[in-house]
Amino acid sequence: MTNRTAKQPKPDWIKIKLTTGEEYQEIKGMMRSKTLHTVCEEARCPNIYECWANRTATFMILGDICTRACRFCAVNTGLPTELDLLEPERVAEAAEGMQLKHCVVTSVARDDLKDGGAAIFAETVSAIRKRLPLCSIEVLIPDFLGDRTSLETVMNSRPDILNHNIETVERMSDRVRARAKYRRSLELLRRAKEMKPEIPTKSSIMLGVGEEWDEILQAMDDLRAVDCDILTLGQYLQPSPKHLNVEKYYPPEEFAVLKEEGLKRGFSHVEAGPLVRSSYRAHEQVKSAAVAREARSVSQA
Repeated sequence: MTNRTAKQPKPDWIKIKLTTGEEYQEIKGMMRSKTLHTVCEEARCPNIYECWANRTATFMILGDICTRACRFCAVNTGLPTELDLLEPERVAEAAEGMQLKHCVVTSVARDDLKDGGAAIFAETVSAIRKRLPLCSIEVLIPDFLGDRTSLETVMNSRPDILNHNIETVERMSDRVRARAKYRRSLELLRRAKEMKPEIPTKSSIMLGVGEEWDEILQAMDDLRAVDCDILTLGQYLQPSPKHLNVEKYYPPEEFAVLKEEGLKRGFSHVEAGPLVRSSYRAHEQVKSAAVAREARSVSQA
């Protein structure tokens, strides 16, 4: 059903630099040649030109059809195709060809699979490690419907960062997300830290879907309560008329204030801005998490 509330005019600070240079075209060609998908394209990320020009990309595994229909997301929804067991190796080959220093692997939600696709996540991490042993790897995972064994499968592959997005504040969660639950997402992050305390955890909140300021701060507190290390905050942009309308555009000054609020709460790294997305400058977040972890070890010694 189309959202019929009045649209907010897009402000001047929402600007995307279009740069389809040699690096961008090379990465796009590599993805097509290996029949791979990127969340950069499927979710219409505003940073695709900048990131691809800098030779970074977020691979989207398990196909390009999601079993959920979240009201903010541009990824296609429907009945997924059969599992591609050779996909992990193709992702690793592409990462090697791009000579990535930091690789992000995410997926559509695959509620049709018993493990939600956890085994393919783990195999992809392993395949990248074999080809690029010095490359740091981040996984951005779905909630696996709360299945602990699926999460264990991913954590045992030892990614450098475990990312799972709460997406919005608790009050808005059921309206914005399909089948996902705010408290279940927090529990996943808590369990991940319980399983592998040394692996940094990360989450993201998009702003502009109807949340209040104090609710954003409460969501930060909720994430810190489960020892989440890294937070990204970005502006929601409506991908099509069928998706949620933007209720508010946050100016850069408010994002700057929220970044300070996050850092005060103890996140090792906070990335906040109108065009920030979950994987934006992800390589810098690995470094910040490592420094924070080292500082904690020294203080506890």
